[in-house]
Amino acid sequence: MPTYTGISSEAFRHPLDRQAEQALRNLPGFDLIARKFVEFVYERPQLVYLMGNTIQVGPRQYSTIYQIFRECMRDLDIYPEPALFVSQNPQANSYALGQENPYIVINTGLIDLLDEAEIRTVLAHELGHIKCGHTILIQMAMWAMSAASALGELTFGIGNFVSQALIYAFFEWRRKAELTADRAALLVMDDLNPVMLTMMKLSGGSIKYANECSLQEFIRQSENYQALDEDGLNQVYKFLMYNGAQGMMLSHPFPVERLHYLREWAVSEEYQQIRRGNYQRSPASGSVNVSVETAASEAENLRRQVEELQQEINRMKRSG
Repeated sequence: MPTYTGISSEAFRHPLDRQAEQALRNLPGFDLIARKFVEFVYERPQLVYLMGNTIQVGPRQYSTIYQIFRECMRDLDIYPEPALFVSQNPQANSYALGQENPYIVINTGLIDLLDEAEIRTVLAHELGHIKCGHTILIQMAMWAMSAASALGELTFGIGNFVSQALIYAFFEWRRKAELTADRAALLVMDDLNPVMLTMMKLSGGSIKYANECSLQEFIRQSENYQALDEDGLNQVYKFLMYNGAQGMMLSHPFPVERLHYLREWAVSEEYQQIRRGNYQRSPASGSVNVSVETAASEAENLRRQVEELQQEINRMKRSG
């Protein structure tokens, strides 16, 4: 498998990810939520919980998974090493979070469902999120609902409209960020099939009946899903399903849609150039910028602004 020494996340970042993040950051209220997030959300309780309630992967703990993890880090040129935890959870899921100290959690349900190549795919995908600095925004998206509600109250209801727009933009970006992480998985695997097989298994894979699942049929399903767009009403239904029509907004694109985007990229000249070693490199080779020093300094400026705003609100209350 290839190793992409010094590769920058911009080399494989999906343009829809880039566009959605820019749209999110340009929204009124984003800076306020970002800075309040830095001020109030701390990693230590999360890490304490994981240390107390999961198994931390290492050379003598899930050693096979740890070796795969280390190889994925090498291939994507990630340093320092994030923490990796295995959680006793039957749901086939994994996630990457953390700001100063990024970490990945993979559930036992996922480990039991997938073979080693597919576990490599998942780890590469999650490391792709860390490589791209997605984890801070993902945590902000998880936190945005309550924070945006508080913002709305602070601004006497004016912020409620902004809050809805922010929440929509956060989830829109989260879905597009998955497309970038899928590309990281393909780069590590250098083979589209295990990545597609992983998506199929996450959609509805069964250990008992694995031999009765067909990747070609799943690819055909993906093509049929894309063909639904020929009817404009189906596009409306898709939009509504992604944005809460069934009770909650979806944080991931449907696997058949992710399959479509990844198959397109796998035959692109951009992907072929990266495989040949022609790719954008990071200024600091092999490192991932997960520092929040800049955000922290900006948060100090924001704290003063919030204090001034609160003083103005109190003044308005007294004069009223």
